[in-house]
Amino acid sequence: MKLSNMNHIKSVAAILGVLATFSCSKSFLDVPPQGQQKAEAFWQSEADATKAVNSMYGNLRSWTQVAFAPIAIESLGSDDAEKGSNPTDATFMNKFDNFTASSTEGQIQDFWNGEYAQINLTNQVLDNVPGITMDENLKARYLAEAKFLRAYAYFRLVRAFGDVPLRLHVPVNASEYNIPRTPKEQVWAAIEQDLTDAASVLPQSYGANDVGRATKGAALGLHAKVAMYLKKWDDVLSYTNQVMTMGYQLFPDFEQLFRIPNENNVESIFEIQCTYVPGNCDFSNSQYSQVQGVRASYGGGWGFNVPTQDLVDAFEAGDPRKDATIIFRGETTPEGDAIPPTGDNPMYNQKSYVPFGDYGGECSEGSEQNVRVMRFAEILLMNAEAANETGNSTLALSSLNAVRARARGGNNAILPDVTVTDKDQLRDAIWKERRVELAMEFDRFFDLVRQGRGPSVLGSKGFVAGKNEVWPIPQNEIDLSAGVLTQNPGY
Repeated sequence: MKLSNMNHIKSVAAILGVLATFSCSKSFLDVPPQGQQKAEAFWQSEADATKAVNSMYGNLRSWTQVAFAPIAIESLGSDDAEKGSNPTDATFMNKFDNFTASSTEGQIQDFWNGEYAQINLTNQVLDNVPGITMDENLKARYLAEAKFLRAYAYFRLVRAFGDVPLRLHVPVNASEYNIPRTPKEQVWAAIEQDLTDAASVLPQSYGANDVGRATKGAALGLHAKVAMYLKKWDDVLSYTNQVMTMGYQLFPDFEQLFRIPNENNVESIFEIQCTYVPGNCDFSNSQYSQVQGVRASYGGGWGFNVPTQDLVDAFEAGDPRKDATIIFRGETTPEGDAIPPTGDNPMYNQKSYVPFGDYGGECSEGSEQNVRVMRFAEILLMNAEAANETGNSTLALSSLNAVRARARGGNNAILPDVTVTDKDQLRDAIWKERRVELAMEFDRFFDLVRQGRGPSVLGSKGFVAGKNEVWPIPQNEIDLSAGVLTQNPGY
């Protein structure tokens, strides 16, 4: 079921900077958007707090959060993906594939702007909601949700750029607007503090009307991922062990895991909630599926961010995840869509695929498709990696092989259990499993960087050690700061 109280209508844009949202039922979404609320009348009531909190979630599915900029920054640098689409369409995206993107590239600015817009929304909640007279338990939960989403935005920024300005409050005077980059160690520490705070308050689950909000499991899971980047293996083990006791399970059918009817299932740790409301394209605004969808003469997707042959070759023989991850030209999908045998691209991302019959009418194709941010499979793989790094090969193998068992689906002739206990060999097996399990989910590039394998794996694409571990700071931000912001080395 989609978010009900969290579906979004246009409101208080002047206050929040992007679309804000009213608390409403699914049926209420069928009415036209309401008028904007004046700034001086806001931050007065529990209803205002709800609108502001919902706006944070609504912004997660906006263009800069799920479309071109994330594809450029978080996917195309890897060996799993390349630009796709028509060779002459959006050629600037190739610069992220071959590491020639400069500080003036628009997608770098868009990514930066998108994450700081998200941080602005969370900071407004954290600065203003404490002063509202309202239910104290709900207030505490709203603040915890804001801290989780602020941590998520800073996580995306710090792994993309390294040192970034750390804003934990809305600026109140001119001196607070132009601040320098904060050392990444301090940014990571702030992320960890937000996640610790969030996990201490957030519930493990919600009622049907609030499915999709941040949970305790989401906060612990993201904290485990942060700790993995920082190589705090004891912490990774602790956080993932906690999540593994919360009732999450691996969804039995890997391909169906990513389809609309199975959103927010037992494997979901956190998803960006997307929706299609007939006749209302302001609600139906996610272009995550559209920009990656099958490009064909009869219409449909734009065909960007397509799998590489290198990714195809990474799957073991018979691994069902290959066909569940990649749409091949000329195939018929499990949902019955015949993919043309000719066209611009030999492959497309199946994890973002929406059956053609489910396209959102006059709005963006596939706008209903949620974005899977974290799944229980990743918790298990992080647990396996941490267990191996701390010398517990038994636990590492147990968690790793649980993921492989789901993938083979009872066909014991394929994907046999991993049995090696040598630490280095087991690490390689876990890294390989992470690649094929999480392929096209926007983590591979950063995995290679944190593993120290950028030069060896991506060198042929143009990756330069000491430079391409991060992307350039947007030149426009440096110019506007009058040099207060500095550029990353090599750019």
